[in-house]
Amino acid sequence: MPTHKPNNIIYTGVAGTGKTHRLLQIAEQYTDYLPPSDSDCLLDHLLQDRSWREIICLVFLDLKHKGQDLVKVPELVAHTFFLAKAAQNERGKHLNSTAWSVLQMHSPVESQTVNCDNRAGQAYFDKDASGAWYLLPQSQESLAVLGEQLAEYQQACADNRLSNNRVHQQRYTMVSFHQAYGYEEFVEGIRPVIGANKQAYDIQDGAFLKLCQRALRDPNQRYAMLIDEINRANVSRVFGELLSLIEPDKRLGMPNVMRVNLAYSGRVFGVPANVDIYATMNTQDHSLAPLDMALRRRFHFIDCPPQPELLSVIHADNDSRAAIDLGQLLTGLNTRIIQTLGAEAQLGHAFLWSTATFEHLQEALVQQIIPQLAQAAGNQSTILHYIFKDESQPLAAQFVQDSQSFIPSQHLPSAANQNAFLGQSMGTSSYRINPDLVAQKGEFTSADIYQRLY
Repeated sequence: MPTHKPNNIIYTGVAGTGKTHRLLQIAEQYTDYLPPSDSDCLLDHLLQDRSWREIICLVFLDLKHKGQDLVKVPELVAHTFFLAKAAQNERGKHLNSTAWSVLQMHSPVESQTVNCDNRAGQAYFDKDASGAWYLLPQSQESLAVLGEQLAEYQQACADNRLSNNRVHQQRYTMVSFHQAYGYEEFVEGIRPVIGANKQAYDIQDGAFLKLCQRALRDPNQRYAMLIDEINRANVSRVFGELLSLIEPDKRLGMPNVMRVNLAYSGRVFGVPANVDIYATMNTQDHSLAPLDMALRRRFHFIDCPPQPELLSVIHADNDSRAAIDLGQLLTGLNTRIIQTLGAEAQLGHAFLWSTATFEHLQEALVQQIIPQLAQAAGNQSTILHYIFKDESQPLAAQFVQDSQSFIPSQHLPSAANQNAFLGQSMGTSSYRINPDLVAQKGEFTSADIYQRLY
Protein backbone atom coordinates (compact mmCIF):
# COMPACT_ATOMS: atom_id res chain seq x y z
CA MET A 1 0.00 0.00 0.00
CA PRO A 2 1.36 3.48 -0.86
CA THR A 3 2.84 5.36 2.09
CA HIS A 4 2.18 8.80 0.61
CA LYS A 5 -1.40 9.99 0.45
CA PRO A 6 -2.15 11.63 -2.91
CA ASN A 7 -2.46 15.43 -2.97
CA ASN A 8 -5.55 17.02 -4.53
CA ILE A 9 -5.12 20.78 -4.05
CA ILE A 10 -6.70 23.87 -5.63
CA TYR A 11 -5.17 27.30 -5.00
CA THR A 12 -7.88 29.96 -5.05
CA GLY A 13 -7.80 33.73 -5.05
CA VAL A 14 -8.26 36.89 -7.06
CA ALA A 15 -6.15 37.73 -10.08
CA GLY A 16 -2.52 38.56 -9.43
CA THR A 17 -1.96 36.63 -6.20
CA GLY A 18 0.72 34.29 -7.56
CA LYS A 19 -1.34 31.15 -8.03
CA THR A 20 0.25 30.19 -11.35
CA HIS A 21 3.66 30.99 -9.88
CA ARG A 22 2.92 28.40 -7.19
CA LEU A 23 2.30 25.79 -9.87
CA LEU A 24 5.69 26.58 -11.41
CA GLN A 25 7.32 26.19 -8.00
CA ILE A 26 5.54 22.85 -7.53
CA ALA A 27 6.79 21.76 -10.96
CA GLU A 28 10.36 22.11 -9.66
CA GLN A 29 9.57 19.51 -7.00
CA TYR A 30 8.64 17.04 -9.76
CA THR A 31 11.74 17.66 -11.87
CA ASP A 32 14.84 15.47 -11.80
CA TYR A 33 18.20 16.89 -12.80
CA LEU A 34 21.17 15.09 -14.27
CA PRO A 35 24.69 16.40 -14.93
CA PRO A 36 25.05 17.55 -18.56
CA SER A 37 27.92 15.15 -19.19
CA ASP A 38 26.05 12.13 -17.89
CA SER A 39 24.25 11.11 -21.08
CA ASP A 40 24.82 7.46 -20.15
CA CYS A 41 22.40 7.96 -17.25
CA LEU A 42 19.74 9.02 -19.72
CA LEU A 43 20.29 5.93 -21.84
CA ASP A 44 20.35 3.62 -18.81
CA HIS A 45 17.07 5.17 -17.64
CA LEU A 46 15.51 4.55 -21.08
CA LEU A 47 16.64 0.92 -21.32
CA GLN A 48 16.37 -0.31 -17.75
CA ASP A 49 13.92 -3.17 -17.15
CA ARG A 50 13.19 -3.43 -20.90
CA SER A 51 12.73 -6.77 -22.63
CA TRP A 52 14.71 -7.57 -25.76
CA ARG A 53 11.51 -7.14 -27.77
CA GLU A 54 11.14 -3.58 -26.42
CA ILE A 55 14.81 -2.83 -27.12
CA ILE A 56 14.45 -3.90 -30.73
CA CYS A 57 11.25 -1.86 -31.05
CA LEU A 58 13.14 1.18 -29.73
CA VAL A 59 15.82 0.62 -32.37
CA PHE A 60 13.21 0.53 -35.13
CA LEU A 61 11.45 3.64 -33.77
CA ASP A 62 14.75 5.51 -33.50
CA LEU A 63 15.77 4.64 -37.05
CA LYS A 64 12.28 5.42 -38.34
CA HIS A 65 12.58 8.86 -36.73
CA LYS A 66 15.77 9.30 -38.81
CA GLY A 67 14.00 8.23 -42.01
CA GLN A 68 14.98 4.57 -42.15
CA ASP A 69 12.25 1.91 -42.20
CA LEU A 70 14.14 -1.26 -43.24
CA VAL A 71 16.84 -2.73 -40.97
CA LYS A 72 19.01 -5.81 -41.37
CA VAL A 73 20.13 -7.80 -38.33
CA PRO A 74 23.83 -6.76 -38.31
CA GLU A 75 22.77 -3.10 -38.37
CA LEU A 76 20.24 -3.69 -35.61
CA VAL A 77 22.81 -5.42 -33.36
CA ALA A 78 25.29 -2.57 -33.92
CA HIS A 79 22.79 0.07 -32.75
CA THR A 80 23.61 1.95 -29.53
CA PHE A 81 20.43 0.76 -27.78
CA PHE A 82 21.13 -2.91 -28.51
CA LEU A 83 24.77 -2.71 -27.42
CA ALA A 84 23.89 -0.76 -24.27
CA LYS A 85 21.28 -3.37 -23.27
CA ALA A 86 23.81 -6.14 -23.87
CA ALA A 87 26.26 -4.30 -21.60
CA GLN A 88 23.59 -3.95 -18.89
CA ASN A 89 23.03 -7.71 -19.09
CA GLU A 90 26.77 -8.38 -19.25
CA ARG A 91 26.30 -10.04 -22.62
CA GLY A 92 29.03 -9.96 -25.27
CA LYS A 93 28.35 -13.05 -27.34
CA HIS A 94 25.57 -14.49 -29.52
CA LEU A 95 23.93 -11.07 -29.99
CA ASN A 96 22.91 -11.87 -33.57
CA SER A 97 21.16 -15.01 -32.36
CA THR A 98 19.28 -13.02 -29.75
CA ALA A 99 18.09 -10.54 -32.36
CA TRP A 100 17.03 -13.26 -34.80
CA SER A 101 15.15 -15.14 -32.09
CA VAL A 102 13.15 -12.05 -30.97
CA LEU A 103 12.36 -10.92 -34.52
CA GLN A 104 11.10 -14.36 -35.59
CA MET A 105 9.13 -14.94 -32.39
CA HIS A 106 7.24 -11.66 -32.88
CA SER A 107 6.51 -12.09 -36.58
CA PRO A 108 2.97 -12.67 -37.93
CA VAL A 109 1.71 -16.20 -38.56
CA GLU A 110 0.81 -15.28 -42.14
CA SER A 111 4.35 -14.04 -42.94
CA GLN A 112 5.61 -15.24 -46.32
CA THR A 113 9.28 -14.77 -45.41
CA VAL A 114 9.62 -15.96 -41.79
CA ASN A 115 9.38 -19.59 -40.68
CA CYS A 116 8.99 -19.97 -36.93
CA ASP A 117 7.31 -22.62 -34.77
CA ASN A 118 7.34 -20.63 -31.51
CA ARG A 119 5.54 -17.35 -32.15
CA ALA A 120 4.36 -14.93 -29.46
CA GLY A 121 0.78 -13.75 -29.18
CA GLN A 122 1.36 -10.34 -30.75
CA ALA A 123 3.34 -9.65 -33.93
CA TYR A 124 5.59 -6.60 -34.28
CA PHE A 125 8.06 -7.38 -37.06
CA ASP A 126 8.18 -8.86 -40.54
CA LYS A 127 10.86 -9.36 -43.19
CA ASP A 128 10.87 -8.51 -46.87
CA ALA A 129 12.32 -10.63 -49.66
CA SER A 130 15.74 -8.96 -49.33
CA GLY A 131 16.10 -10.00 -45.70
CA ALA A 132 15.46 -6.52 -44.26
CA TRP A 133 13.13 -6.28 -41.27
CA TYR A 134 10.46 -3.64 -40.64
CA LEU A 135 7.83 -2.73 -38.06
CA LEU A 136 4.31 -3.88 -38.81
CA PRO A 137 1.93 -0.92 -39.31
CA GLN A 138 -0.63 -2.48 -36.94
CA SER A 139 1.94 -2.45 -34.11
CA GLN A 140 2.20 1.35 -34.11
CA GLU A 141 -0.71 1.85 -31.70
CA SER A 142 0.70 -0.52 -29.08
CA LEU A 143 4.09 1.21 -29.36
CA ALA A 144 2.71 4.72 -28.73
CA VAL A 145 3.89 4.85 -25.10
CA LEU A 146 7.31 3.48 -26.02
CA GLY A 147 7.53 6.14 -28.73
CA GLU A 148 6.76 8.88 -26.21
CA GLN A 149 9.53 7.65 -23.93
CA LEU A 150 11.96 7.61 -26.84
CA ALA A 151 10.94 11.17 -27.75
CA GLU A 152 11.57 12.28 -24.15
CA TYR A 153 15.01 10.65 -24.26
CA GLN A 154 15.86 12.28 -27.58
CA GLN A 155 14.77 15.70 -26.29
CA ALA A 156 16.80 15.27 -23.10
CA CYS A 157 19.86 14.35 -25.15
CA ALA A 158 19.34 17.41 -27.33
CA ASP A 159 19.08 19.62 -24.24
CA ASN A 160 22.20 17.97 -22.88
CA ARG A 161 24.17 18.78 -26.03
CA LEU A 162 22.94 22.35 -26.38
CA SER A 163 23.12 23.49 -22.77
CA ASN A 164 25.83 23.85 -20.18
CA ASN A 165 23.17 23.60 -17.49
CA ARG A 166 21.76 20.48 -15.92
CA VAL A 167 19.48 18.24 -17.94
CA HIS A 168 16.03 17.80 -16.46
CA GLN A 169 13.38 15.13 -16.69
CA GLN A 170 9.86 16.24 -15.87
CA ARG A 171 7.54 14.12 -13.77
CA TYR A 172 4.62 16.47 -14.34
CA THR A 173 2.26 17.69 -17.05
CA MET A 174 0.84 21.22 -17.09
CA VAL A 175 -2.34 22.24 -18.92
CA SER A 176 -4.58 25.32 -18.96
CA PHE A 177 -8.31 24.77 -18.96
CA HIS A 178 -10.61 26.89 -21.13
CA GLN A 179 -14.26 26.85 -22.11
CA ALA A 180 -13.71 24.43 -25.02
CA TYR A 181 -11.39 22.06 -23.13
CA GLY A 182 -12.93 18.62 -22.76
CA TYR A 183 -12.62 14.93 -21.95
CA GLU A 184 -10.98 14.26 -25.31
CA GLU A 185 -7.96 16.43 -24.48
CA PHE A 186 -7.72 15.38 -20.84
CA VAL A 187 -8.53 11.64 -20.82
CA GLU A 188 -8.97 10.14 -24.28
CA GLY A 189 -10.70 10.94 -27.53
CA ILE A 190 -11.01 10.10 -31.20
CA ARG A 191 -8.51 11.98 -33.35
CA PRO A 192 -7.73 11.94 -37.08
CA VAL A 193 -4.53 10.13 -38.08
CA ILE A 194 -3.22 11.22 -41.46
CA GLY A 195 -1.18 8.58 -43.27
CA ALA A 196 0.61 8.53 -46.58
CA ASN A 197 -2.43 7.54 -48.62
CA LYS A 198 -5.46 7.99 -46.39
CA GLN A 199 -6.91 9.61 -43.31
CA ALA A 200 -8.22 7.43 -40.50
CA TYR A 201 -9.50 7.99 -36.98
CA ASP A 202 -7.96 6.54 -33.88
CA ILE A 203 -8.42 6.69 -30.09
CA GLN A 204 -5.64 8.78 -28.57
CA ASP A 205 -4.74 9.29 -24.93
CA GLY A 206 -5.17 12.71 -23.34
CA ALA A 207 -2.77 14.59 -21.08
CA PHE A 208 -3.94 13.08 -17.78
CA LEU A 209 -4.08 9.51 -19.07
CA LYS A 210 -0.54 9.77 -20.48
CA LEU A 211 0.74 11.04 -17.13
CA CYS A 212 -1.01 8.22 -15.25
CA GLN A 213 0.58 5.64 -17.56
CA ARG A 214 4.01 7.09 -16.86
CA ALA A 215 3.30 6.98 -13.12
CA LEU A 216 2.21 3.33 -13.30
CA ARG A 217 5.53 2.40 -14.89
CA ASP A 218 7.47 4.30 -12.22
CA PRO A 219 5.70 3.57 -8.89
CA ASN A 220 8.60 4.73 -6.71
CA GLN A 221 8.38 8.32 -7.98
CA ARG A 222 5.63 10.87 -7.59
CA TYR A 223 4.03 12.55 -10.61
CA ALA A 224 1.93 15.71 -10.79
CA MET A 225 -0.91 17.02 -12.95
CA LEU A 226 -0.82 20.83 -12.91
CA ILE A 227 -4.01 22.57 -14.06
CA ASP A 228 -4.15 26.34 -14.51
CA GLU A 229 -7.60 28.01 -14.30
CA ILE A 230 -9.52 24.82 -13.52
CA ASN A 231 -12.85 26.67 -13.30
CA ARG A 232 -12.64 27.84 -16.93
CA ALA A 233 -13.86 24.46 -18.17
CA ASN A 234 -16.82 22.24 -17.38
CA VAL A 235 -14.92 20.05 -14.93
CA SER A 236 -17.54 17.27 -14.87
CA ARG A 237 -17.24 16.95 -18.63
CA VAL A 238 -13.43 17.13 -18.59
CA PHE A 239 -12.91 14.48 -15.89
CA GLY A 240 -15.87 12.29 -16.87
CA GLU A 241 -15.83 8.92 -15.11
CA LEU A 242 -12.46 9.80 -13.54
CA LEU A 243 -14.13 12.24 -11.16
CA SER A 244 -14.60 9.51 -8.56
CA LEU A 245 -11.27 7.84 -9.27
CA ILE A 246 -9.19 10.88 -8.28
CA GLU A 247 -10.32 10.67 -4.65
CA PRO A 248 -7.27 9.71 -2.53
CA ASP A 249 -8.85 6.60 -1.00
CA LYS A 250 -10.03 5.30 -4.40
CA ARG A 251 -6.61 5.33 -6.08
CA LEU A 252 -4.86 2.13 -7.15
CA GLY A 253 -3.40 0.43 -4.09
CA MET A 254 -5.62 2.35 -1.67
CA PRO A 255 -8.29 0.76 0.58
CA ASN A 256 -11.33 1.69 -1.53
CA VAL A 257 -9.72 1.33 -4.95
CA MET A 258 -11.98 1.96 -7.96
CA ARG A 259 -11.56 1.15 -11.63
CA VAL A 260 -13.76 2.10 -14.57
CA ASN A 261 -14.02 1.32 -18.26
CA LEU A 262 -12.91 4.36 -20.24
CA ALA A 263 -15.55 5.94 -22.44
CA TYR A 264 -13.96 5.51 -25.87
CA SER A 265 -11.53 2.61 -25.64
CA GLY A 266 -13.37 0.62 -22.97
CA ARG A 267 -10.05 -0.08 -21.24
CA VAL A 268 -10.13 -0.79 -17.51
CA PHE A 269 -8.42 2.12 -15.78
CA GLY A 270 -7.61 3.36 -12.29
CA VAL A 271 -5.71 6.46 -11.14
CA PRO A 272 -2.32 5.64 -9.58
CA ALA A 273 -1.73 6.72 -5.99
CA ASN A 274 1.58 8.35 -6.97
CA VAL A 275 -0.17 11.05 -9.05
CA ASP A 276 -0.81 14.38 -7.32
CA ILE A 277 -3.19 16.98 -8.77
CA TYR A 278 -2.66 20.72 -8.27
CA ALA A 279 -4.84 23.43 -9.79
CA THR A 280 -5.55 27.15 -9.65
CA MET A 281 -8.91 28.91 -9.61
CA ASN A 282 -9.55 32.62 -10.15
CA THR A 283 -12.44 33.50 -7.85
CA GLN A 284 -12.88 36.85 -9.57
CA ASP A 285 -14.09 35.48 -12.88
CA HIS A 286 -17.88 35.59 -12.47
CA SER A 287 -18.51 35.12 -16.20
CA LEU A 288 -17.47 31.48 -15.89
CA ALA A 289 -19.50 28.55 -14.68
CA PRO A 290 -19.00 27.91 -10.96
CA LEU A 291 -16.77 25.05 -9.95
CA ASP A 292 -18.64 21.78 -9.83
CA MET A 293 -19.54 20.86 -6.25
CA ALA A 294 -18.49 17.25 -6.83
CA LEU A 295 -14.97 18.45 -7.53
CA ARG A 296 -15.01 20.68 -4.46
CA ARG A 297 -15.53 17.62 -2.29
CA ARG A 298 -12.47 15.95 -3.78
CA PHE A 299 -9.98 18.80 -3.42
CA HIS A 300 -8.39 20.68 -0.56
CA PHE A 301 -8.74 24.42 -1.18
CA ILE A 302 -5.94 26.82 -0.21
CA ASP A 303 -6.70 30.55 -0.29
CA CYS A 304 -4.09 32.84 -1.85
CA PRO A 305 -4.84 36.39 -0.64
CA PRO A 306 -3.09 39.54 -1.85
CA GLN A 307 0.24 40.04 -0.06
CA PRO A 308 1.01 43.78 -0.08
CA GLU A 309 3.85 43.22 2.39
CA LEU A 310 5.85 41.66 -0.44
CA LEU A 311 5.90 44.91 -2.42
CA SER A 312 8.73 47.41 -2.37
CA VAL A 313 9.00 51.18 -1.91
CA ILE A 314 9.70 53.47 -4.86
CA HIS A 315 12.21 56.22 -4.05
CA ALA A 316 12.84 59.35 -6.09
CA ASP A 317 15.66 61.91 -5.81
CA ASN A 318 16.74 60.53 -2.42
CA ASP A 319 13.82 62.39 -0.86
CA SER A 320 11.86 60.34 1.68
CA ARG A 321 8.82 62.51 1.01
CA ALA A 322 8.96 61.39 -2.60
CA ALA A 323 8.81 57.70 -1.64
CA ILE A 324 5.79 55.62 -2.62
CA ASP A 325 5.06 52.57 -0.47
CA LEU A 326 3.49 50.16 -2.94
CA GLY A 327 2.24 47.91 -0.14
CA GLN A 328 0.29 50.76 1.45
CA LEU A 329 -0.96 51.87 -1.96
CA LEU A 330 -2.32 48.38 -2.74
CA THR A 331 -3.85 48.08 0.74
CA GLY A 332 -5.61 51.43 0.33
CA LEU A 333 -7.00 50.51 -3.07
CA ASN A 334 -8.19 47.08 -1.88
CA THR A 335 -9.89 48.56 1.19
CA ARG A 336 -12.05 50.77 -1.01
CA ILE A 337 -12.52 48.01 -3.60
CA ILE A 338 -13.94 45.71 -0.89
CA GLN A 339 -16.29 48.49 0.26
CA THR A 340 -17.69 49.06 -3.22
CA LEU A 341 -17.16 45.98 -5.38
CA GLY A 342 -16.61 43.20 -2.83
CA ALA A 343 -13.62 41.12 -1.74
CA GLU A 344 -13.50 39.11 -4.97
CA ALA A 345 -12.65 42.26 -6.96
CA GLN A 346 -9.43 42.94 -5.03
CA LEU A 347 -6.11 43.38 -6.79
CA GLY A 348 -3.31 40.89 -6.24
CA HIS A 349 0.23 41.97 -5.45
CA ALA A 350 1.45 40.73 -8.84
CA PHE A 351 -0.01 43.86 -10.45
CA LEU A 352 2.75 45.89 -8.77
CA TRP A 353 5.38 43.20 -8.35
CA SER A 354 7.75 44.50 -11.04
CA THR A 355 7.13 48.17 -10.29
CA ALA A 356 10.40 49.99 -9.59
CA THR A 357 9.85 53.56 -10.84
CA PHE A 358 7.15 56.22 -11.16
CA GLU A 359 6.92 55.32 -14.84
CA HIS A 360 6.35 51.64 -14.06
CA LEU A 361 3.60 52.55 -11.59
CA GLN A 362 1.91 54.81 -14.14
CA GLU A 363 2.03 52.04 -16.75
CA ALA A 364 0.55 49.51 -14.30
CA LEU A 365 -2.31 51.88 -13.48
CA VAL A 366 -3.08 52.76 -17.10
CA GLN A 367 -2.63 49.35 -18.72
CA GLN A 368 -3.86 46.95 -16.05
CA ILE A 369 -5.31 48.28 -12.80
CA ILE A 370 -7.76 50.94 -13.98
CA PRO A 371 -9.13 48.87 -16.93
CA GLN A 372 -9.67 45.85 -14.67
CA LEU A 373 -11.44 47.87 -11.99
CA ALA A 374 -13.49 49.67 -14.63
CA GLN A 375 -14.71 46.34 -15.95
CA ALA A 376 -15.59 45.17 -12.43
CA ALA A 377 -17.42 48.47 -11.81
CA GLY A 378 -19.33 48.37 -15.06
CA ASN A 379 -17.42 51.46 -16.25
CA GLN A 380 -19.15 53.56 -13.58
CA SER A 381 -16.97 56.62 -13.01
CA THR A 382 -18.61 57.29 -9.63
CA ILE A 383 -17.29 54.00 -8.23
CA LEU A 384 -13.87 54.57 -9.76
CA HIS A 385 -13.71 58.07 -8.26
CA TYR A 386 -14.30 56.62 -4.82
CA ILE A 387 -11.65 53.91 -5.24
CA PHE A 388 -9.02 56.41 -6.45
CA LYS A 389 -10.06 59.21 -4.08
CA ASP A 390 -10.85 61.48 -7.01
CA GLU A 391 -14.11 62.89 -5.63
CA SER A 392 -12.77 66.12 -4.13
CA GLN A 393 -9.86 66.55 -6.52
CA PRO A 394 -9.56 69.03 -9.39
CA LEU A 395 -9.99 67.50 -12.82
CA ALA A 396 -6.25 67.65 -13.54
CA ALA A 397 -5.51 65.52 -10.46
CA GLN A 398 -8.14 62.84 -11.02
CA PHE A 399 -6.88 59.42 -11.99
CA VAL A 400 -10.25 58.70 -13.61
CA GLN A 401 -12.41 61.37 -15.21
CA ASP A 402 -16.10 61.30 -16.04
CA SER A 403 -16.23 61.09 -19.82
CA GLN A 404 -19.32 63.32 -19.80
CA SER A 405 -17.76 66.11 -17.80
CA PHE A 406 -14.33 67.57 -18.49
CA ILE A 407 -14.90 71.06 -17.07
CA PRO A 408 -12.15 71.61 -14.46
CA SER A 409 -14.46 73.32 -11.96
CA GLN A 410 -17.04 70.56 -11.99
CA HIS A 411 -16.52 67.83 -9.41
CA LEU A 412 -18.40 64.63 -8.82
CA PRO A 413 -20.33 64.30 -5.51
CA SER A 414 -18.76 62.21 -2.75
CA ALA A 415 -20.50 59.35 -0.94
CA ALA A 416 -21.69 60.25 2.58
CA ASN A 417 -21.32 56.70 3.76
CA GLN A 418 -20.98 53.20 2.38
CA ASN A 419 -24.71 52.32 2.51
CA ALA A 420 -25.74 55.53 0.82
CA PHE A 421 -22.99 55.07 -1.76
CA LEU A 422 -24.05 51.55 -2.64
CA GLY A 423 -27.73 52.43 -2.59
CA GLN A 424 -27.66 55.36 -4.96
CA SER A 425 -28.31 54.99 -8.68
CA MET A 426 -25.11 54.75 -10.64
CA GLY A 427 -26.68 56.08 -13.81
CA THR A 428 -24.96 55.59 -17.14
CA SER A 429 -21.81 57.67 -16.62
CA SER A 430 -18.63 56.28 -18.16
CA TYR A 431 -14.99 57.08 -17.59
CA ARG A 432 -11.73 57.96 -19.23
CA ILE A 433 -8.20 57.72 -17.83
CA ASN A 434 -6.64 61.13 -17.20
CA PRO A 435 -4.56 61.95 -20.31
CA ASP A 436 -1.80 63.37 -18.09
CA LEU A 437 -1.49 59.99 -16.34
CA VAL A 438 -1.25 58.29 -19.72
CA ALA A 439 1.38 60.81 -20.87
CA GLN A 440 3.20 60.66 -17.50
CA LYS A 441 3.16 64.42 -16.99
CA GLY A 442 1.50 67.16 -14.97
CA GLU A 443 0.27 66.22 -11.49
CA PHE A 444 1.37 62.63 -12.02
CA THR A 445 5.07 63.40 -11.86
CA SER A 446 4.78 63.98 -8.10
CA ALA A 447 4.74 61.31 -5.40
CA ASP A 448 1.98 63.12 -3.49
CA ILE A 449 -0.75 62.10 -5.88
CA TYR A 450 0.09 58.40 -5.46
CA GLN A 451 0.48 58.69 -1.67
CA ARG A 452 -3.10 59.95 -1.72
CA LEU A 453 -4.20 56.41 -2.57
CA TYR A 454 -3.04 55.08 0.81
